[in-house]
Amino acid sequence: MSFAVWLTGLSGAGKSAIAKELLAALHARGVAAAVLESDVMRTQLTPFATYEGAERDEFYAMLADLAAWLVSRGKPVIIDATANRRAYRDRAREAIARFAEVYVSTPLEVCAARDAKGFYKSKDVKTLPGVQVAYEPPAAPELVISGAKGTPGDGAREVVALLERRGWFKP
Repeated sequence: MSFAVWLTGLSGAGKSAIAKELLAALHARGVAAAVLESDVMRTQLTPFATYEGAERDEFYAMLADLAAWLVSRGKPVIIDATANRRAYRDRAREAIARFAEVYVSTPLEVCAARDAKGFYKSKDVKTLPGVQVAYEPPAAPELVISGAKGTPGDGAREVVALLERRGWFKP
């Protein structure tokens, strides 16, 4: 059974750490999922990224379409991407029958303090979601994980429990 899980939240929320733990947890259960990590996908889809609105629209449309294509071919997918507009995530939801939006809710101050990529401190970054451009949290996510409490492993276990409750794979 294939499905897609979209981990969304601000930069530094903990999405990538949870995605890594989730991938390992699924693989341990015999589920050969793939991760579409926005940082990696950008190098292929928009290698000279400007992060402007029209480019984001195109990038997230391609990401949603790629996820839908993989799921339609039986490949479970974890999407690790901020996707600051609900419309980006809704596009995937509309195209994928088994879709779960997981909001990694982390206060902006915590994300800025982590700043692993240097985005919050950089004077060159002009379109950071939650700072210079809006971030639209999910209206009705299937799951909300606190990125400031617990570990990435805890978050991954919450996602696995959601997938099991939905019957999207057998434990």
